[in-house]
Amino acid sequence: MPLVLAAYWLLPRRWRNGLLAASSLLFYAWGAGRFVLFLIGCIALNFALGVAIDSDRLRGRNRARAGLLLVAIIADLGLLAVWKYADFVSRQVHTFDHAVPILTFVLPIGISFFTFHHLSYVVDVYRRNRPAQRSPVAFTTYVAMFPQLIAGPIVRYHEISDQLPDVIRPRISDFTEGFPRFALGLAKKVVVADTVARIANPAFGAGLSALDTRTAWLGALAYTIQIYFDFSGYSDMAIGLGRMFGFRLPENFNRPYSAVSITDFWRRWHMSLSRWFRDYLYIPLGGNRRGGARTYLNLYIVFALTGFWHGANWTFLIWGLYHGTWLVIERATGLARIDAGHWQPLRRAATLLIVIVGWVLFRATSLTQAVGMLRLMFVPRLAATSHVLDGILDHRTTLVFLLFLGVVLMPRSFVMGRFLEPAGGNRTSRLARLAYSGVAAPYAALLAAAGTFSPFLYFRF
Repeated sequence: MPLVLAAYWLLPRRWRNGLLAASSLLFYAWGAGRFVLFLIGCIALNFALGVAIDSDRLRGRNRARAGLLLVAIIADLGLLAVWKYADFVSRQVHTFDHAVPILTFVLPIGISFFTFHHLSYVVDVYRRNRPAQRSPVAFTTYVAMFPQLIAGPIVRYHEISDQLPDVIRPRISDFTEGFPRFALGLAKKVVVADTVARIANPAFGAGLSALDTRTAWLGALAYTIQIYFDFSGYSDMAIGLGRMFGFRLPENFNRPYSAVSITDFWRRWHMSLSRWFRDYLYIPLGGNRRGGARTYLNLYIVFALTGFWHGANWTFLIWGLYHGTWLVIERATGLARIDAGHWQPLRRAATLLIVIVGWVLFRATSLTQAVGMLRLMFVPRLAATSHVLDGILDHRTTLVFLLFLGVVLMPRSFVMGRFLEPAGGNRTSRLARLAYSGVAAPYAALLAAAGTFSPFLYFRF
């Protein structure tokens, strides 16, 4: 990162996209090896199809343009289906017919994210929201930009297309605003997420017979903290890095654990994914314009695919349908539109409980484990004593767990990432930027250097 950033600032403007594209592909090859050729092939295919869809020869020939769009969609989703879901499908078929072999594929890292970038591009070009990108270097920069390549945010093409050609020279303010945001994300990941993972991983890794109600709840709460600080930490790092390179990437989190309904939660959690599904699936399906029954069906379709997008496992599908069911209930009863008012604390607590139950489904390796964990949480097993967390709940781990569990009590309007942004903000904002840059970042870097390799949770999606 420091080498690429320094070169980026020193090079003439016309070479910057080339540097960022080449270094991003090198970054991907470093972690994914030969799969970089797969990524390059996908980039080339979608670039060519985008240019063809937007060509003068097809102006007014809507059927031909739609045909090319269909080719792009089938190719992108087909590759995603083969690499990500063929293993799962073959295992399900194998349970009924053992003559069918189980297919095993190594998943290209970040495939779910760069596939959605490709789909956003060809659809935006087809809709004429933006013209096709004529520069293969700029297009590669959009898809493969290393700050967001592996785990987002998912950047829709129309959100960044105006920033791609001849990137304006980064200003000092870009760095002074971007680095504290990067430091915030690094601290979230290393100081908080990796610490509470010491509770979550053993709790979910142990057999159900080794758990009691207390340990099950500690594991569920720890994972609730871990996944938020891990994923929002990555997003903060990506947004901060993007800003240092002169790009403004979309926000991805907005205090989700302060939501007063599941509808509100999905307006605050992984917002770039929610916006993508809204623009490219929910609205094209008809959204809420075709009556209640069709709206509910559309919600179920979107959230079934949202769950399955995260991974080829029944737990992810059930997690998606679980959230879709709550959204349907809220829409049918009007709870999604009712102002929380004086009931806000109760609404926040109820929503958080629903979300925690969902995270148990999300984290469990099987439906059996998920059901068993939830049974332990809500049907107390008090006679048993679990030793799963013996020696783990030391002073530091317990302090971090309790301190950052308090994130659920923070005001709905306060988001630290945005608080750090204004270069000319108030004194408290400037002190916070200084603290994250000068204290949190070095401390997190030391912890990362001294610890074991700990990948981000969303690397596997």
